[in-house]
Amino acid sequence: MRINKYIASAGVCSRRKADELISEGKVKVNGQVLKNPGYQTEDGDVVEVQGMVIKPASKLVYYLLNKPCGYVTSTADKEGRHLVTELVPDDIRVFPVGRLDYNTSGLLIMTNDGELANKLMHPSGEFDKTYVARVTGIVTRAEAARLAKGIDIGGFVTSPAEVKLLRHDRNSTVVEITIHEGKNRQVRRMFEALGHEVTELERIRLGNLTIGKLATGQCRKLGPGEIEYLKRV
Repeated sequence: MRINKYIASAGVCSRRKADELISEGKVKVNGQVLKNPGYQTEDGDVVEVQGMVIKPASKLVYYLLNKPCGYVTSTADKEGRHLVTELVPDDIRVFPVGRLDYNTSGLLIMTNDGELANKLMHPSGEFDKTYVARVTGIVTRAEAARLAKGIDIGGFVTSPAEVKLLRHDRNSTVVEITIHEGKNRQVRRMFEALGHEVTELERIRLGNLTIGKLATGQCRKLGPGEIEYLKRV
């Protein structure tokens, strides 16, 4: 088994992230820092990632987490901040599929299925993501139409989005927006391009998976139908 697949199957991270760890010298095989990202593991190999011996998981698990703000979408953090992995009750090591910013809440998939994670995070596997955002100022219908058409966020023009103006007060607007891509801070950058700052952001839907009534900070296991849906997306 190729080393990045071995690491992913142990629930440490995705294959893409595993390649990064190898290039950073954080992976050892049989006590030696691994320099060959194409290394094929053999029976009896002792694999360490960041000083911890790992083995492929005996079973695959899949969770839907309602991520709170103030948690890092990672399995480790140099600053000692809270990790989303702390919110999953299973003893089996899992990792997040994709990411949500530190100050963004909502739906996040957690699993130890490296093959599925790699598939879902590949650019060709992107699917619709729906967010509810509170932004500063009043978003006009004309501005919503610009977002829906696609907007330049700095060297990249977004694909057409679905935009619903939900409500507003004197100083802010609550907007539901569905995007297809997953560029870094995309929703925030889209509103910034119109002069509005996002003050609250929650992802409520990923494909046909929804956050529903799941409380913030809680997670639930995905059902067989939901897992099958993710595998065929």
